[in-house]
Amino acid sequence: MRAWADRPREAAALLNPALMAVISANGAIQYERQSSQAMPWHLAFLIAPLVLHKGTREALPRDTRTHLSTWITDNAVIRAGFPQRAQALTEHVREGLRFGMANRMLTVTGDGGLHGALAATAKPIKAGDAAQIVRASGLIGKWFTRVDQPATLFALFGVAP
Repeated sequence: MRAWADRPREAAALLNPALMAVISANGAIQYERQSSQAMPWHLAFLIAPLVLHKGTREALPRDTRTHLSTWITDNAVIRAGFPQRAQALTEHVREGLRFGMANRMLTVTGDGGLHGALAATAKPIKAGDAAQIVRASGLIGKWFTRVDQPATLFALFGVAP
């Protein structure tokens, strides 16, 4: 990772560890609410490229009734660029996971499950891109519960864990 001061201003604002941690935590919270199980930790690496890329985020369905494989088929252009976006965000997601664990926003279970815990006192983000990103991360967390195996998710997006 580049030193914080050496990062471009826009990248530092959008890819900061706190936002990355919130994205992972919210996805994990919604995953656990939907499935009663902790989210496999490596799914955080799929959530970030889906919600941070504006075109992808705007193409997401309104709810989880749309089957993920159908959505991917209908959005082949988005899927084509996904592996590069996921690779580019890997270190930022790792940094966000570390930040989230250090600040008790995230915990990892012994079997690799990721629990999210956003503070009840945290002020919700109500408008703008950040609000859309956080909202979309929750949708993705719920959506991922509809696929039986995490490996299937990685295969659908054309990436490997």
